[in-house]
Amino acid sequence: MDAGTAAAAPPALSNSASAKQQQQQKPLQISFPLPRAPNARVNLHLTVHSKSLLLFVTTTSPEHDSGVTAPVGSFVYAMPNLANPTAQPLSTPLYPQTPTLDLATRLAKILARRTGRPTYVGNSTSFASAGAGGNVEEEMEGLARVVEVVVEEVKKADQAAAAAGV
Repeated sequence: MDAGTAAAAPPALSNSASAKQQQQQKPLQISFPLPRAPNARVNLHLTVHSKSLLLFVTTTSPEHDSGVTAPVGSFVYAMPNLANPTAQPLSTPLYPQTPTLDLATRLAKILARRTGRPTYVGNSTSFASAGAGGNVEEEMEGLARVVEVVVEEVKKADQAAAAAGV
């Protein structure tokens, strides 16, 4: 291969820039109790990229999960409407599973709008072990808490990236 046909190598990142980039993309694993059911927990696996979010959400409870594997839930992509930030974000289910699709879509759209980033959400939550058996109010409280935690973590990651100059 002569010099004219060789592909240019990408510029090497300095060790500190590479470490900062990897640190920003390190997945966070967060767990917190459901608002009305302290024995049931919401588990988040969040990866904050500079231009996107990747979130997996599931629930666990000692009463309902003993020896039972959780089914794979829905996987949804949502992107903010950059032309009109107040408009509804666009979304598409990449892997739809009816019991979890609605919540995954809502969560992806809310996070895309609040963070201004394209968002991937995997959702296999079940609120059946919540205090009232997973009624709409409990689902919405759980959803609100997930949004609150994720937005807070995104702000922390953005502040850390800004302080590091990435």
